[in-house]
Amino acid sequence: MRIKQLSIIVLIAMAFTACKPKDSFTIDGTFKNPGTEKKVFLYGMQSSNMVAIDSTNLSEKGEFKFVRKTPSVDFFRVSVGNHEFMLIAKNGDEIKLEADLADKTMAYKISGANEVDKLSELNAIRNNFAKQAEKLQAELEAKVEKQPQDRSAILESLRPQYESYINQLNSQIIKFAKDNKGTLASFYAMNTLSPQEFESELVKFADEVKEEIKGNATVDTFVKQMALLKAVQVGQIAPEFTINTSDGKPVSLASYKGKYVLVDFWASWCQPCRQENPNVVKVYNKYKTKNFDIIGISLDTDKAAWLGAVKADGLMWTHVSELKDFNGETVRKYQVQAIPTSYLIDPTGKIAAKNLRGDELDAFLAKTLR
Repeated sequence: MRIKQLSIIVLIAMAFTACKPKDSFTIDGTFKNPGTEKKVFLYGMQSSNMVAIDSTNLSEKGEFKFVRKTPSVDFFRVSVGNHEFMLIAKNGDEIKLEADLADKTMAYKISGANEVDKLSELNAIRNNFAKQAEKLQAELEAKVEKQPQDRSAILESLRPQYESYINQLNSQIIKFAKDNKGTLASFYAMNTLSPQEFESELVKFADEVKEEIKGNATVDTFVKQMALLKAVQVGQIAPEFTINTSDGKPVSLASYKGKYVLVDFWASWCQPCRQENPNVVKVYNKYKTKNFDIIGISLDTDKAAWLGAVKADGLMWTHVSELKDFNGETVRKYQVQAIPTSYLIDPTGKIAAKNLRGDELDAFLAKTLR
């Protein structure tokens, strides 16, 4: 009798398992304090961009549900008003999403699948930082209220604590990504880091996961981009180029071999570039007789604006431009995504350093050009 009862229980369990949809995933959500928000949107990845793929209305209790199909595990985002909640899902997943729309940190709870659980762990790390940052902001506001004339000094006094929080957050994110390598959650974690500050870590990560997370369009695009970026890492031979000056004279990188040369990507319309130019002028004047030179590569499309900025800022080194904004061949070859961007190339043609600014560039050259 007991065997028969056990068999019935097993059959019932199997029946319930069989009823679980395998060709789609579900997102059951509840939003507290939705206010006037009534519409919820679901976004999915298409050509490495998030686009709206579905929408529904919130119930009176703040509940909603999406049922969708996906070719493979991928990123999705639930949006309501100005609130956004990232998810990872694959067919067969039954995901639960809970959030309080009155929460300024935009924290949310997710569960129901392995990738989602991993993403939940990452969110806990980021939410902890958000709480610390919010507390520090409250401390700043309280001190400024008492001494409004000392706002700048108070801000500077709290900056080290904030930067410490940022460093701790970044370290925890990198550790999370290493501990969960092979998951989309690890990929998402690494892509929350500053691409300029953590460029080498991102390139290394792409190399390590290119076979483990193969087939996802977003990851594949990232891996390809990092492969191109790998070619312009410190220690690599700098890509050759020849670009014309304003009067049509060709200038090649090869002609600077035997010197330290700063290849400086900038533009007249780039405010941070113009603010950095006095530092570059100072360094140039200090080291131009010590086997150091500069090539300025402008991303301007307006020739007059480019030359006007060169004259106004007193930039006395060689200047060239393809006059094609970020679409120039050399700009793309060096994977320039933002400016100012600079590469310091040694006498052998290898990249010795990247994006040294102000005192950092001066200190590097002082140590190197003895």
